[in-house]
Amino acid sequence: MAGRAAPTARRTRLGAELRKLRERAGMTTTQAADLLGTSSGQLSNIEVARFGVSADRVRVAAHTYSCTDQALVEALVSMTTDRKRGWWEEYREILPPKLLDLAEIEHHGTSLHAAHSIHIPGLLQTVDHAREIYRQAVPELSPPEIEHRVSYRIKRQAVLHRSNPSPYRAVIHEAALHMRFGGAEVTGGQLQHLLKVSELPHTSIRVIPFEATYYPGSGQSLYYVHGPVPALDTAQLDQSHGPVFIDAEAQLSQYRLLLERLEAASLNVVKSQDLIHRVAKGL
Repeated sequence: MAGRAAPTARRTRLGAELRKLRERAGMTTTQAADLLGTSSGQLSNIEVARFGVSADRVRVAAHTYSCTDQALVEALVSMTTDRKRGWWEEYREILPPKLLDLAEIEHHGTSLHAAHSIHIPGLLQTVDHAREIYRQAVPELSPPEIEHRVSYRIKRQAVLHRSNPSPYRAVIHEAALHMRFGGAEVTGGQLQHLLKVSELPHTSIRVIPFEATYYPGSGQSLYYVHGPVPALDTAQLDQSHGPVFIDAEAQLSQYRLLLERLEAASLNVVKSQDLIHRVAKGL
C-alpha cells in the first residue's frame, strides 16, 4: 500500500497507539509481524503512519497484543474509517504542519478544555484581536502570513458553532482581560465576544481573579482535547517554535489534574461573566 506524503494527525496517532500496544506486549516488530502475518517493514510503516491500516487489522493487532480494553480498541477502529481530509488541508502549503494537526485533533475531539494566563484562547478570539496578536509575532510575519493565520484561527472556531458542537471549557486569568492588544476598542470588542460565547449552552468560561490566593501551573498555557477514551486525549502546549503535542498517559493524567485545580481556583461562570462585564465597562 502506497503511503501519503503528509499523513493525517489521526493516522499518526493511530500508528503511535498501535506501537504502544505492541511495546506493552513486550514484542519487537519482527515478533509481532510474524504473528500478524506481515513483514516487520510493513508493520513499522504502519506505526509511523506511512501506511494506513484497516479496521480488521487493528482488531487483530489488539488481540495479538492481548489488549482487553474494548473501549480503546473500538476507538482505534473508528480512527481507520474516517479518512477524509478536512478544511485545514487548504492551508497545507501555507501554514506549519503542526497547526493543521491541531485543527484536525480539535475537530475530532469529544470535548475541549483550555487554560490561559495572558492571552485569550484562540477559539474565543475575534478577528481584530487575532490579527493584532499575529502582528506582534516573533519572528515577524508578513501581511499575507498574518491574514492566512487569522483566517485559519477563525475557521477553527466552527467546532463551537456546528450542529453537534464539542463541549468547551476555558479558564482565563483576569490578566488576560486587561491586556489591551490593539487598543481599547479592539479589547472592548473582544470582551463582548467573550460574554456572547459564554452564553452558549455547551461553553463554560471561568476567570481566575487577581485576588485568588493560588494559581496552579505557574501560568502556562494549556489546551486539552479529550478523545473518545482518556488514552486518546491530547494535551497541547504553546511554544515559541509552535504547538507541542503530548499523548503519554502519565503526562496526560498530570494535565487533567492541573485543569481541575485551575477550575477550582477560578470564579464560577456567573461571577466570571460579572467580572468580564466590569473590566469591559472600565475601558
